[in-house]
Amino acid sequence: MYNEFGIKNEEVIILLHGGGLSWWNYTDEIELLKNQFHIILPALDGHSGSDADHTSIEDNAARIIKYIDEKFDGQVLMICGLSLGGQILLEILSQRKDICKFAIIESALALPMPVTHSLIELSIKLSYGLIQQKWFSKLQMRSLKIRSDLFDDYYRDTRAISSENYIRFMESNSAYRVKPSLSLCRTKSVIVVGSKERPIMKKSAKMIQNLIPNSELIIVKDYHHGDLSMNHADEYVKYMTTLMK
Repeated sequence: MYNEFGIKNEEVIILLHGGGLSWWNYTDEIELLKNQFHIILPALDGHSGSDADHTSIEDNAARIIKYIDEKFDGQVLMICGLSLGGQILLEILSQRKDICKFAIIESALALPMPVTHSLIELSIKLSYGLIQQKWFSKLQMRSLKIRSDLFDDYYRDTRAISSENYIRFMESNSAYRVKPSLSLCRTKSVIVVGSKERPIMKKSAKMIQNLIPNSELIIVKDYHHGDLSMNHADEYVKYMTTLMK
């Protein structure tokens, strides 16, 4: 499913939500951008609203590329992605170096975490039943720094994800490594990471910056994982508009 907002013009912006989330990841950005841009928010594979199970980051990237080829002659103005969506964006840029003019890559893991990867299947199988409980979802939201006004959306859409898809996209997330072909990308890019994120996220951000020639790294002071797009839309949109200038 591709959720569309804004005006139908050639200024197309694609926003890729984080793992376990949905289009409402960018609900405030939509409000700020809808009078100027054509905004498209795909439901990532294996998530609520998607018509495909998650198989791999590479497959999800290829499907989005195919969509852009069919609908927009192979290029859009900008693509932005958070976390898992950021990894899919990195893969898109690796597979197609000129698919967009601008990109924002937020909190994207670029290095594998083998220990975490080995524990995912067991932890999901043990905790999946709790996802149906509102109290547990509220705890998850607080740990993820998601705003309380998004609870109904978060609770509805996390419950719609099967345990198999949770396992698949979380394993993909923890095993992903950026491709050397990313160095061929000519997209003007901003890589964003919060200062309060884990060291591996900051190391990943630096690695991505080193790979993409025309890129800038921004470490946002006192922000957690995904904090910028989820909770500070005004600031996020400023990064977007500055990048496009």
